[in-house]
Amino acid sequence: MDSSSFDVVVIGAGIAGASAAAALAADHRVALVEAEEQAGYHSTGRSAAVWIQNYGPPDVRVLTGLSRGFFAAPPPGFAEHPLMHRRAVMFLAPPEQRAALSAMLAEGIGLREIDVAAARALVPALRPDYAVAAAIEDDAFDMDVAAIHQGFLRQLRAAGGMVALRRRAGRIERGPGGWQVTTADGTVFRSLVVVNAAGAWGDEVAAIAGVRRLGLVPCRRTAAIVDPSPHDVTDWPLVNDVGHTWYARAEARTRLMVSPADETPFEPQDIQPDEIDIAIGIDRMQQALAIDVRRVERSWAGLRTFTPDRSLAFGWDRAGDGFFWCVGQGGYGIQTSPAAGRLVADLVSGRHPGEAAAILPAIDPRRFG
Repeated sequence: MDSSSFDVVVIGAGIAGASAAAALAADHRVALVEAEEQAGYHSTGRSAAVWIQNYGPPDVRVLTGLSRGFFAAPPPGFAEHPLMHRRAVMFLAPPEQRAALSAMLAEGIGLREIDVAAARALVPALRPDYAVAAAIEDDAFDMDVAAIHQGFLRQLRAAGGMVALRRRAGRIERGPGGWQVTTADGTVFRSLVVVNAAGAWGDEVAAIAGVRRLGLVPCRRTAAIVDPSPHDVTDWPLVNDVGHTWYARAEARTRLMVSPADETPFEPQDIQPDEIDIAIGIDRMQQALAIDVRRVERSWAGLRTFTPDRSLAFGWDRAGDGFFWCVGQGGYGIQTSPAAGRLVADLVSGRHPGEAAAILPAIDPRRFG
C-alpha cells in the first residue's frame, strides 16, 4: 500500500478538476485523482466546444466572460498553438420563437439582430420559410478542447502536482488529521481538503465521503457528423434556434456536426448515442437547412451534469469539513474553465475572488439545504 500526503486532493481529471488542480498547485501540493485510464475520458473528451457569451445561466455567463482573456492570450508554454478560432453564432427564430429572440436581444451581450436575408447570405442552405427573425453573436469562437485540457494538466505537473490515473476512489474518510482517499488499488492519498470535481459522478463521490448528495442530474447530449455537400460550411457560423432544440456547426472544415441539443437524464455511465436522438437532430436541422443527409459518418454522446436549479455548485459543503464542491458545469465547463479554476483556488485558499464574488450566492452548494 502506497501512502502520500497532499494539501488538496482533487477527484476527477476532466476540465473542471484539471483547471482547479492547476490553479491550486500554484501554492498547494495537489493530487489529481482520476478513475479512468485517461484524463477527460467522459464529458471533456467528447465536447465540441464553442465559447458563447450568451449561453447558460447568469453565473455561468460571468465566468464565461472572465475566461475570454485567457483563451485569447494563454500563459507562456500553455499550448503550442492558438486555443481559439473565430466562429460567429447565429440564432434563428421560427414564428413561435420571435418573442424569445426579442428577450434574448434585450438581455444579451454582443448580440445584434440581422434580417433573414442576411442570415441566408451567411448560411445559404437556410430555408426561406423557416425563420422570421435572426440574431448573431460575432465574438464567439471555437475552442481547442484537447489543447486547453492538456494545458491545465501541464501546468499542474510543472507546479509539482501529481496526476494519478486509474485510481478510482473506493473509500473517502474524514479523520482527525484530515481526509483519506483510498483508491481501488490500495493507494492512499491524505489531505486537508478534498475537491469533488467528479462531474456526473459528483453525488456518488459525495456519498462515498459520507456527504449529502446535491441531487445532480447527468443528461445525455448526442452529436453526429454528416456530409453537407455541396455546401462549403468552413466559414459558416454555428447555427441554432433560439429555443436551443438543435444546432449545427462546421467540423473538420468539410463536415457538419449536428445535435438535437438533447438533455435526457441518465445514471452516470460510459454513455452511448441512441439512434432516435441522431434522427431527431438531423430532422430538426433539415427543417431549417436544405441539406440532404445520405448517411451518418460518426456519432457519439456525452453527459452534461446539472444541479437542481441548473446553476453551478462551487464551495464548501455544509457538513463535510474540508469537502469542497466543484460540480454542475452542464455544457459550460470548457468555456468557463480558466475563471472557474481560479475561483476554486481562491475559495479554497480563503482569498477574495475578485469579480467572480458577485456570483457566490448563486453557486453556493449550501443553497440545497
